Amino acid sequence: MTYSTTFAGLALATTALLAGAPAFAQQALVPAQSEIAFVSKQMGVPVEGKFKKFDAQVAFDPAKLATSKIAFTVDTGSATLGVKETDAELPKPTWFNVPKFPQATFQSTAIKAVGAGKYEVAGKLNVKGASQDVVVPVTLTQSGATTMATGAFPIRRLAFKIGENEWADTSMVADEVQVKFKLALTGVPKI
Repeated sequence: MTYSTTFAGLALATTALLAGAPAFAQQALVPAQSEIAFVSKQMGVPVEGKFKKFDAQVAFDPAKLATSKIAFTVDTGSATLGVKETDAELPKPTWFNVPKFPQATFQSTAIKAVGAGKYEVAGKLNVKGASQDVVVPVTLTQSGATTMATGAFPIRRLAFKIGENEWADTSMVADEVQVKFKLALTGVPKI
C-alpha cells in the first residue's frame, strides 16, 4: 500500500465529517448517494481512493449555525484504492493500523456561513491517535428533499502518522492528500 493512499483516506474521512455538518434531528445521511474520496500523489502521479463505510450525526439549521453540529465516523478498514494487493496493506500498522485505530472521527466546533449556500466547518479530526484542527469548505445545494454537501480540502498524512517508517519519505508518496466529498442528506431546512 502506498503512503499517499493511506493519507488520502484520512483526508477523505475528514472531509466527510465536515461535509456531514448540514443536517439535524431528523436529518440523515443517504450512504448510497454519498462518497468520500481521497487523492494522493505517488511519485508525482495522482492516485484516487475512497472509504466505503462512514456515518454522520448531523444537527444543522442555517438559521441557527451557533447550535448546529456535525460528528462523523469513518471506518478506516473500508479504505480502498481498488487494487487487492494495495488494499491489503492499508489496515496494517504502517498505514491506518486498523486493529488499534478502527475509526477516524471528526467533531465540529463551529460552522460559519461564507456566502450563498457556502459554509466553513471547523473542528477536530482524529486519525490513528493523532488530532488536528481543520477547516473544511462545504457547498450546499438542495433538490427536493435532498441536500448535497460537497467540498474538498487538503490534509498532511504525516501529521496523522499515515505511512510510517520508509513511507515517511515524501519523494515516493506526497505528504499532502486532497480529501473530496459528496454527501447526500435528508431533513435539512431550506437554505
